[in-house]
Amino acid sequence: MRELLVRSISGLIYMTLILFAMYADPFYYLMLTAGFGLLTLFEFQRLVQIKSLLPYAIFLMLFIGVHQDIFPQWLDLVIGVLGALMNTYLIFSLLEFMSHQRLERKYILMVFYIMIGVITMGLIPQIHGAFDLNLIAGVFILIWVNDSMAYLVGVNFGRHKLMEHVSPKKTIEGTLGGVLGSLLAAWMMSRYFESQSLELWLILSLLISVFGTLGDLVQSKFKRKAQVKDSGALLPGHGGIYDRLDSIIFVSPFVYCLLQLVEYVS
Repeated sequence: MRELLVRSISGLIYMTLILFAMYADPFYYLMLTAGFGLLTLFEFQRLVQIKSLLPYAIFLMLFIGVHQDIFPQWLDLVIGVLGALMNTYLIFSLLEFMSHQRLERKYILMVFYIMIGVITMGLIPQIHGAFDLNLIAGVFILIWVNDSMAYLVGVNFGRHKLMEHVSPKKTIEGTLGGVLGSLLAAWMMSRYFESQSLELWLILSLLISVFGTLGDLVQSKFKRKAQVKDSGALLPGHGGIYDRLDSIIFVSPFVYCLLQLVEYVS
């Protein structure tokens, strides 16, 4: 009970900080996103045993270049597509059971999955040109609902393991509960966040539920290979920033590419 209370309070503070930054000023949201990106990079590099300052420099250069329009606009889509391709590779890597092997230096390339995920987190609300606060808020809400419902359904009704060799606690029942919860949340949001259609919110909810869960599994694999429970201890009851942002970081390139496709077709 105490653990649930600590987890709830910590999660509420985290959500309040993000929503405040979103609705206070787009600049605050971008700065918070950049700060979260640096912290996530730090935790990830510690997991995969990389000791280098170069990824931080590359991330800041890319983040500033993209969000200050220093780079040509077509590069934004290229970055999003590259992120989706890299994440697809990581999904296939889940099929390999290598939890007892030592981490290999090739994983230095995986820092780009963190970088691109964070960069596209900042690009999503700018998909229509102007900063669409409700769009990015809706993406975060769908992720939070999916995670919360998956946890509650899994704890109370979970019987069948989803991918036990990667994440022993994640169940098929919990995953389905997360999907249904996010679909319901999408239907409710479409009545208030009218910048996107009901159909698009429903598609986004399915995309976020599926790839958000896969992103959580990818992070679990990294943690199992590093033989740690959490990526950090910054958020009591949750672990580190990477533990909280694993889903949104993984799903953001896919969401961004989908929104670009919808924008192009319409």
